[in-house]
Amino acid sequence: MSIDYDGRRFRKLASTDDGVTARYHQEDDLVWADFAGGPVRRGSVNGVCDPDGTLRLAYTMVLDGGDVIAGHTVNTPEQTADGGLVLREEWERYGPHAETGVSYLAEVTEPEEAG
Repeated sequence: MSIDYDGRRFRKLASTDDGVTARYHQEDDLVWADFAGGPVRRGSVNGVCDPDGTLRLAYTMVLDGGDVIAGHTVNTPEQTADGGLVLREEWERYGPHAETGVSYLAEVTEPEEAG
């Protein structure tokens, strides 16, 4: 599955949506994104896209309370019935916020709000 992530936006599935939206960019296998919203003041990811569309990324974010979080994630794409993407995100945080988990990020298809 060859996927171009450039310009795509993702956020957690509706049942766990925390208001954080990420906009992805891609050049060849290099992928990066900026994200914010909800409890996240600012965050970014950087990494590579494997030929099958799997993303291997490192991330950092600053939360509203001033906590700085760092970790890595492996995102596996799944095609939806309507042609969109869902990313199964296996993540790990480091340091004082050490934790692991799985999240699902759905592609955002509605237009961006002006602002």
